Amino acid sequence: MVDQEPTAGSFNLEPPPNPDWRPGEKQAHPFGHDKMLQFDPAALTSCYPLMISAVVPRPVAFVSSLSAEGVGNLAPFSYATVISHDPPCVMFSVCRKPGGNKKDTWANIEATGEFVVCMMSEWFVNAANHTCGNFAPEEDEFDLSGLTRVPSLKVKPPRVGESAFAMECKLRHHYDVTNAAGQVTATAVVGEVVLFHVHEEVADLEWPGKPKIDMRRYQPVSRLGGNTYGRTQTGYDMSRPDRPQGGR
Repeated sequence: MVDQEPTAGSFNLEPPPNPDWRPGEKQAHPFGHDKMLQFDPAALTSCYPLMISAVVPRPVAFVSSLSAEGVGNLAPFSYATVISHDPPCVMFSVCRKPGGNKKDTWANIEATGEFVVCMMSEWFVNAANHTCGNFAPEEDEFDLSGLTRVPSLKVKPPRVGESAFAMECKLRHHYDVTNAAGQVTATAVVGEVVLFHVHEEVADLEWPGKPKIDMRRYQPVSRLGGNTYGRTQTGYDMSRPDRPQGGR
């Protein structure tokens, strides 16, 4: 067990909270009273600040795509996660622009059926964050940010050379989300991973046929509320009651 102070670029395992807890014992919140505030989504001016500040931390899908004409696009999406491992599938949601127009990422994927999801690490977060800008469709965020294009092997969009983990994907499903007025406000995109890229320095090959990521070198970032990103510097192990300690 490492008990040193965490620093940027490190990952330390700490003791889990409440180590003396026993099954069936209550675990109360620390607030001293039980008053909850209720908010009807229909009565709010916007649900956005509450959603992005409460549902945290969120991984960031850094998505590379190409238009039908071959123009590149690179953009981060924090409405994102994995949804299955057999087959391996990832999901992210692309909200519409003001006025209802499609963002370049979804327009490209809808046209070509291909994209690459790269994961963001702290060493290139400045360049990755720069791609959030509202740039014209003909502008390629690879060029604007200085990030490195690396050719993919099974799809046409390139991957980000600075990313230690990337997934080449083919479009499997999509689902339009509509609001009370019937307007499409977002599209959930599901991609099946056809190839993983893992940098050798973050690959943990302890289990044959079951590679995983070494968190000590990975330095993943997450999104919190507003403009705030989160670091992943500490964690703790908690075994499942139906599985021996050490995982699978």
